[in-house]
Amino acid sequence: MKHVIIGNGPAGVIAAETIRKRCPADEIILIGDELSPPYSRMAIPYLLVGNIDESGTYLRKTANHFERLKIQQVQGRVLSLDAKSKSLQVEEGNKKPQKINFDKLLIATGSVPVLPPVPGIDLPGVHHCWTLEDARAIHALAKPGARVLQMGAGFIGCIILEALASREVELTVVEMGNRMVPRMMTEMAGALIKKWVQAKGITVFTDTKVEAITQGKAGLAVKLSNGQTLEVDLVISAAGVRPNIAFLKDSGLDIKTGIVVNEQMQSSIADIYAAGDVTESVDFLTGERMINAIQPNAAEQAGVAAINMTGGMVQSIGTLQVNVLDTLGLIASSFGLWSGAKGGDHVELCDPQRFKYLRLEFLGDVLIGATSLGFTEHVGVLRGLIQTKLALGAWKETLLEDPTQLVEAYLAKGQAQSA
Repeated sequence: MKHVIIGNGPAGVIAAETIRKRCPADEIILIGDELSPPYSRMAIPYLLVGNIDESGTYLRKTANHFERLKIQQVQGRVLSLDAKSKSLQVEEGNKKPQKINFDKLLIATGSVPVLPPVPGIDLPGVHHCWTLEDARAIHALAKPGARVLQMGAGFIGCIILEALASREVELTVVEMGNRMVPRMMTEMAGALIKKWVQAKGITVFTDTKVEAITQGKAGLAVKLSNGQTLEVDLVISAAGVRPNIAFLKDSGLDIKTGIVVNEQMQSSIADIYAAGDVTESVDFLTGERMINAIQPNAAEQAGVAAINMTGGMVQSIGTLQVNVLDTLGLIASSFGLWSGAKGGDHVELCDPQRFKYLRLEFLGDVLIGATSLGFTEHVGVLRGLIQTKLALGAWKETLLEDPTQLVEAYLAKGQAQSA
């Protein structure tokens, strides 16, 4: 059996290793489109901080790890997929595209950065922070005192801004939404994160767009929708990501925003599977389809796909929104349906002076979502309560009166359930 995996990020690597463990003699080809060994994009901020070197981003630290497992690595870009002939066209550097056949295929190509429709976005000095190549360019420009403007204050943007702050740059963050981390945090929590970041010396503009970037007299001139024009040395675009699926345009796969998969991570075409950011999979709580571009989701789906590709029969329990973010020392998290559900109710606790915030979302007596700021001791409990769909009974009323009683509720109901 010949297994081909497109994408050598966390999902692709986990799938390859799982297939090898289950099928010692099968052929495995792992395709990545960068010249670097398989690495974690989430480690790039630590590289910019200086806590690690490039080898510290590598997913597997042993030099001959993949050779020892007899996993063939191909460094190339997949141009197209022919599902009928079970083949890929792959371009390796300047070589003529080659054909790679497969028996089973896993698509784990992750996300690509969104390119905002801003005039001048392609000028020198404007970079994403997505690849090791990007990190090298940013490292060269983001020297102490450099003027840096970052577009976007979402989850990835907040991770990047922390790395930039450590480099002692003069940083301005511009976010289109009315708060920081708008796709992860409630309005109150996002506003508190903004206040926290500003107190650390970073300028933040929300409800603001970058309208144009031009070459200025001393760097780049960035025109903002609030009427200001800033002169900067570096612009970083962190305006979000989308599934990396352009090469599948004529593949015949059922694709909406992402690749539609079932509970086995199987696509609409037999013997073709997908995992991670590229998938449009079922939400654990609602049953609706969604893109959930987080690494834990990618890892879980990769394991499910690999087992099913090798003759097993397992199902994903569904994707759960789980976000935990450390922004300059302020821990924020959101889980499940953090923005609530129709017919549900909620409780909200806020102490802005201490940067503490907690909001719980209920549907009946079940906790379905939560947002927290500064409550690190509750992170595991919040996920546990939501993922187990535990009926809280009278404990719901206790939590409505005092939402900090989460640990007590979880222990009491968990013990009662197991009794």
